Amino acid sequence: MTDDDGARRPATARTDTDRPPHAVVVGGGLAGITAALQLADSGVRVTLLEGRPRLGGLAFSFRRGELTVDNGQHVYLRCCTAYRWFLDRVEGAALAPLQRRLDVPVLDVAHPRGPRLGRLRRSGLPVPLHLAASLATYPHLSLAERLSVGRAALALKSLDPADPALDGIDFATWLGRHGQSARTIEALWDLVGVATLNATAPHASMGLAAMVFKTGLLSEPGAADIGWAHVPLGELHDTLAGKALDSLGVRTALRTKAERITRAESGRWTVEVPGERIEADAVVLAVPQRETRDLLPEGALDDPDRLLDIGTAPILNVHVVYDRKVLRQPFFAALGTPVQWVFDRTDSSGLKGGGQYLAVSQSAAQDDVDLPVADLRARYLPELERLLPAARGAGIRDFFVTRERTATFAPSPGVGRLRPGARTHAPGLYLAGAWTATGWPATMEGAVRSGFSAAGAALSALGRRHEHPLQEAV
Repeated sequence: MTDDDGARRPATARTDTDRPPHAVVVGGGLAGITAALQLADSGVRVTLLEGRPRLGGLAFSFRRGELTVDNGQHVYLRCCTAYRWFLDRVEGAALAPLQRRLDVPVLDVAHPRGPRLGRLRRSGLPVPLHLAASLATYPHLSLAERLSVGRAALALKSLDPADPALDGIDFATWLGRHGQSARTIEALWDLVGVATLNATAPHASMGLAAMVFKTGLLSEPGAADIGWAHVPLGELHDTLAGKALDSLGVRTALRTKAERITRAESGRWTVEVPGERIEADAVVLAVPQRETRDLLPEGALDDPDRLLDIGTAPILNVHVVYDRKVLRQPFFAALGTPVQWVFDRTDSSGLKGGGQYLAVSQSAAQDDVDLPVADLRARYLPELERLLPAARGAGIRDFFVTRERTATFAPSPGVGRLRPGARTHAPGLYLAGAWTATGWPATMEGAVRSGFSAAGAALSALGRRHEHPLQEAV
């Protein structure tokens, strides 16, 4: 049920005096939605506060003329079991299907003998043989470089990503120690790493890099199969998520920003929002690190200012609507060009009239994120013509950009020691968000996992029986 002001309200209100405990979740991104669902599933009354007019955090959609546009291209992998749980929970899995098997076209337009197309794909063989045939024929690396990749992968497989020593060094240093050339890093390791870590190898924690590659490529054959939404993200993260919350009686208050959080001598919490003071037995802060720091009561963390030391990294998306079809694949990755990944968003956006809408996803975009649209147009349209001959001479129906300057936390070496867990020193106050200590980089998977952790901690403290969604007994 939705009120006229856009705030979702529960369909019924309890009137009995023996009410279950009440939790307030601050933040309606994936972390907050997950925490709210988990708490409500266990019989806790939940109020979810979101300052924006929609749910979904930084994975959302908006209207631009006839188009429904995602603010950025988001993908997930088969190994992202928490995000897959989320899709199932909101009844959206069929709208964001996975590849049957990993298959990534990689086009190099800077090769001396002209553009060359390679593919990273897996077979049905067990790890690590599932990628052997693909690497053996990968045209963007020499034979010696391909052999060196196999040796590095074996070394990677033996690492423990949770080892604090790995967090203190950068991925490039480790790769260099294991015989990886600059070309190998560009054409393979960074091809994957930049998209998943939002940082190039010299700027990425080895611990997080080890987690990504060991889990995604070396855990099981299908772990890296790619999935993405075939509908606007807002349909999944706002519409369907809102329906799931409504069905549990969660009060979802949109356009409602928490201003202050205090704890009474009784142990209960008060969350102040414009015009209202909300009493709660537990509070989950599922907002970015700076906002969390501003809301934390004194003593909740040993050194709350350390949250401000967790840096951020930008993502830029360039959106181009052509007057004709210029790409036959659903997506591809690129080498020898500033372009990183290109996705066909024609069907999901609702584009009509026979054209094609491409989204160019640029991670670690510090150099480009603040450039004027005209400069980005002059930079990227010629590059797309280099990559896609059919784009040469095609008309441009629309060109625009979306910028998320603080899209993710920066996965810099040493960031692991800064990321707090779900529990604070204040009883009944918990933290969630992809930037917390999930062991994952800043992904949708990490956000959902953080929601699991915060809700699980709250439920344990409230004495509520619950089971971890990923089949771990709690």
